[in-house]
Amino acid sequence: MTHYDPSNIFAKILRGEIPSHKIYEDEQTLAFMDIMPMVDGHCLVVPKQGSRGLLDADAAVLARLMPIVQKVAKAAVAATGADGFQLRQYNEAAGGQTVFHLHFHILPMKEGVLVGAHTGKMADLAKLAEMAKRISAAL
Repeated sequence: MTHYDPSNIFAKILRGEIPSHKIYEDEQTLAFMDIMPMVDGHCLVVPKQGSRGLLDADAAVLARLMPIVQKVAKAAVAATGADGFQLRQYNEAAGGQTVFHLHFHILPMKEGVLVGAHTGKMADLAKLAEMAKRISAAL
């Protein structure tokens, strides 16, 4: 495992260098829409303190982060009318991680609808903005 690289895309989003469709923000956490969603309402929750993944994250950061993950998941399920959700968290390239900043994927799921793959295709930005508003309103 290598060290945390502060030039990753999520660190740039946190610094305001790259725009995002924010759902929730406090001093330690940011939740925003995934720009290449696998399902409607696919969003991400990241700590503002940098770590590559779960193994090098500060335990205090995790303790503050998980209640926010739960809060955003509840809102995403409510906003999308989902029947449940998947929570995904990848670590290192061998574990499927592509952005090396600790983050949790929230994927609202509807009965009988399968998760698509990350296609590399960006979603319609207006639709992402609308979904971000809906999830924020459900918080």
